[in-house]
Amino acid sequence: MTSLAFSPCPNDTFVFHALTHGLVPGAPDFDVTYADIDVTNRSAEQGAYDLVKVSYAALPWLLDRYELLPCGGALGRGCGPLVLTRDATDPGVLRGATVAVPSDRSTAYLLFRLWAVDVTPAAIKVVPFDTIMPGVADGTYDAGLVIHEARFTYQRHGLTKLADLGEWWEASTGLPIPLGAILARRGTVDPAAATDWIRASVRYAWDHPGASAEYVLAHAQEMDPAVARQHIDLYVNEFTADLGDQGYAAADALLTRAADAGFVPALPRPLR
Repeated sequence: MTSLAFSPCPNDTFVFHALTHGLVPGAPDFDVTYADIDVTNRSAEQGAYDLVKVSYAALPWLLDRYELLPCGGALGRGCGPLVLTRDATDPGVLRGATVAVPSDRSTAYLLFRLWAVDVTPAAIKVVPFDTIMPGVADGTYDAGLVIHEARFTYQRHGLTKLADLGEWWEASTGLPIPLGAILARRGTVDPAAATDWIRASVRYAWDHPGASAEYVLAHAQEMDPAVARQHIDLYVNEFTADLGDQGYAAADALLTRAADAGFVPALPRPLR
């Protein structure tokens, strides 16, 4: 049985519904793990899964063991992480601040470090992403870095958007934001076959958008169905079916900039 790990977020469950429910002809049976991106980033370092969803920011630690697949991941425009505070609008407030982040090997955190190079916080706390907004709201953290559906819900916590790192990245590079990647473990999964399976699952999801609704909501942490739909519409796009030249360029730009800044190691091998 092939092991597969991805997050319980709506974009992932929407994309992988067909593949994990026997709806892709020729695909194997899967042993599925649902895990936060920080868990998959770390577990993949040990080769824990045959196919796994990770942050693009984690690739420098993983490409010696895994191969990047050209589909199934999350890239896009207008979908970047946000920096939130209770009421501050000046980035200078981050100097000496405590900032909560969902992972220290996430694309979100890497973008944050590149953006905040002149306003280094005093402390970074890695916490589950669903605890970040409540923690900022109650004063546990001075600021929080949020991802996914938090784009649509942060106002409910009375929070203020200090920065949209996606807007900053796109203005700086003209490229989409490389958030989540799908990797195949070298020597255990045929990457061409895995690409075909995942693309077939994406096509099924688009052709039968209602088929996965119950599955998506069952894993969406009591998310409102309308928010789940917004989440899917934002993160499942043409790059999910095929990275293309722009997708690879975006990943290369992020990891090259980060390596030049000393934030990550250089890639151990090319992305393709």
